[in-house]
Amino acid sequence: MSDAADRCRTFRQLHQSGCFVIPNPWDVGSARLLAQLGFPALATTSSGFAWSLGRPDNGVSLDEALAHLRSIAHAVNVPVNADFEGGFATAPAAVAANVTAATATGIAGISIEDSTGDASNPLFELTLAVERIRAARRAIDDSRPGILLTGRSEGFIVGRPDLAETIRRLTAYAEAGAECVYAPGIRTKADIAAVVSAVAPTPVNVLVGSDFTTVAELAEAGVRRISVGGALARAAWGGFLDAAREIAEHGTFTNLARAVPFAEVNGAMTPD
Repeated sequence: MSDAADRCRTFRQLHQSGCFVIPNPWDVGSARLLAQLGFPALATTSSGFAWSLGRPDNGVSLDEALAHLRSIAHAVNVPVNADFEGGFATAPAAVAANVTAATATGIAGISIEDSTGDASNPLFELTLAVERIRAARRAIDDSRPGILLTGRSEGFIVGRPDLAETIRRLTAYAEAGAECVYAPGIRTKADIAAVVSAVAPTPVNVLVGSDFTTVAELAEAGVRRISVGGALARAAWGGFLDAAREIAEHGTFTNLARAVPFAEVNGAMTPD
């Protein structure tokens, strides 16, 4: 795809029918490898990126996030969706300003979540949460109208696993301009089916961080998009730690024999 407009059009087409997997790279190298495997789109991961910098999730600045989005979007020829956390602001006007900045990075989609970061009050009050989505919608429409907006409700991963409230929020986000909705943490077939039915025809993204389901099962349930969040980064860290712990604790190197061959990785990173 030659430019950002083409990638936006392709990303929108992916949301019109069927079911696709949108895996989450955490740096340029992992993005290039995933694109080479044939995935039709990619999504950034706030946790994976933060860990690559030696920080916890939500531990990066707005400027760092924008630079990261730009580097990933310009490294591959497939659409990239931005995990933009909570918009790096609370007030709707500030969210809008930050979304405007993000639209200039080359992304094809962006998600805004409703978590506050406060364990005692983990979700924004619904009226404010909806206004934040509306502000993101206006910012996109005023700057890069082809970019697809995803509204995320985080209840199931911040200690508020209330399906009815999650559906109420996702429905409100769709009405406010979100073109895809996403409730990370829902896992059961019944909950997933309930969300898909309640928000239809708005496309639904489901997060898969373990082996609780398959692409075929989620497609049958009507899910349009599947992401893996920080799970691929965790898998990579798992391989790294297994090998490093073996060396540190036993002085042996058997885990290194399972590493991807040098030539394969190096070849994948070599420009055509």
